[in-house]
Amino acid sequence: MTGKEEGVHEQIRRRCVHLGKMLLETGLTVRALAKVTGYSKSTVHKDLTERLPNVDVALSEEVAKILAYHKSVRHLRGGEATRIKWINETKKVGSVEV
Repeated sequence: MTGKEEGVHEQIRRRCVHLGKMLLETGLTVRALAKVTGYSKSTVHKDLTERLPNVDVALSEEVAKILAYHKSVRHLRGGEATRIKWINETKKVGSVEV
């Protein structure tokens, strides 16, 4: 089966495995992986967390470790993003003389 003859389920399976392998190779976040692949963040997350375990158990276990790590550091990434935002805001305000 190739092209249009390929079943929808098989396409989803292949997409799940492809996303899982990409995550292992790159270590990207779900949001970044979605942006790179052109899929929605929701689709990428659902494929990696719900569908992949039914397709490839070993791959899904490795992916789960990376996703757990991302979840454990997300508060740090958010805090850093906020810190940088406020530094940039301060620079903008400081450069404009009132």
